[in-house]
Amino acid sequence: MLFLLLQLGTDYYAIQANQVVEVLPVVKLKTLPQAPAGVAGVFTYRGRSVPVLDLVQLTLGRPAHARRSTRLLVVNYPDGLGGHHQLGLIAEHATETLRREGRDFVETGVKNDGAPYLGPVTEDARGLIQWVRIEKLIPPPVRDLLFNQLAEAEV
Repeated sequence: MLFLLLQLGTDYYAIQANQVVEVLPVVKLKTLPQAPAGVAGVFTYRGRSVPVLDLVQLTLGRPAHARRSTRLLVVNYPDGLGGHHQLGLIAEHATETLRREGRDFVETGVKNDGAPYLGPVTEDARGLIQWVRIEKLIPPPVRDLLFNQLAEAEV
């Protein structure tokens, strides 16, 4: 399995590459006033409005740094009903890949209800690398707000 690596602070994380549609430089976003924490805004991707989460803001409480290695990842976000929506993720140092089998990741033994998207870990020369579960990134009320609101706006 191929993963895209990224950093949140000094720690490494991995997203399944087959969920990534495209890796873009960060673009100017339309902010959403009073949006939930971590929601950076929306942008137009191939003619459609796509909501964007700032992974650094979501996890560390600060916006991602504007660096050349900071990217906007367009991912397929499963809606829980068998469909997918496109979602943008701002991530720092999203420039490398990692090849691992799913069985190479082991559970941490720590349950974090505040970050259910953080999955098992694997290790390499960089240290521990934690799997980010795209499908668990957005709590259902925020998911419904983002995707229902965008669907209404496109009608």
